[in-house]
Amino acid sequence: MTAQFEQKLGATDIAALVRREISKGNLQLHDRLPPERVLSERYGAARGTVRKALMQLEEEGFVEIRPGSGTYVVHKPDDTAASAVENATPLELMDTRFALEPHICRLAVLHGRRADFDLLETLCTRMENCLGDPMAFSEADTAFHRALVDSTRNGLLIWIIDQIGNVRGQDDWTRMRHLTLDEATITTYNAQHRQILNAIRTREPERAANIMKEHLETARLSLTRAAAT
Repeated sequence: MTAQFEQKLGATDIAALVRREISKGNLQLHDRLPPERVLSERYGAARGTVRKALMQLEEEGFVEIRPGSGTYVVHKPDDTAASAVENATPLELMDTRFALEPHICRLAVLHGRRADFDLLETLCTRMENCLGDPMAFSEADTAFHRALVDSTRNGLLIWIIDQIGNVRGQDDWTRMRHLTLDEATITTYNAQHRQILNAIRTREPERAANIMKEHLETARLSLTRAAAT
């Protein structure tokens, strides 16, 4: 069993994980989910817990349980969301992150587990070893912010951050990354990431949220200056 599932997962946790796979397109419309027995083994949970998770997903309109046949994906991708992602600018991305990520830090304090914090620690160390490699830093940075939202166990927030991650794959974002990620900027970001993690570990939600605000303000200012060049 992976570290992600070392602690027993409840029905809500399993529903969030399956929902994320559907939202990411790993499970697509009309796909049949693995049997309850397989899901039970995958997530280290009782079959009754898995069944409750599937029933929750059915109520939300993500799957349909067909007795004697199996559970099938019925969720249709939202073209409006895809269009918003395609047309978003790097500055719009930063404004959206500013609206969400400080509170994600608060939720990480409430719901984060030791395995989550250990992963964040590993990613902080990885970023600190990337002073001369903006591409590797950006990949670790994306993973750090994604690990933060994963620690909230909030399926909707995880989906939203996934969409933001898609924006970061756009050409405009790649160009901005090359313009802004010099050694001094990466050093500043690393210090802020480390302070965020320390505040989360010591269970200080408002301190973590405020440092995240400072971090995003720094990043937004850097992008604004780059856009003006």
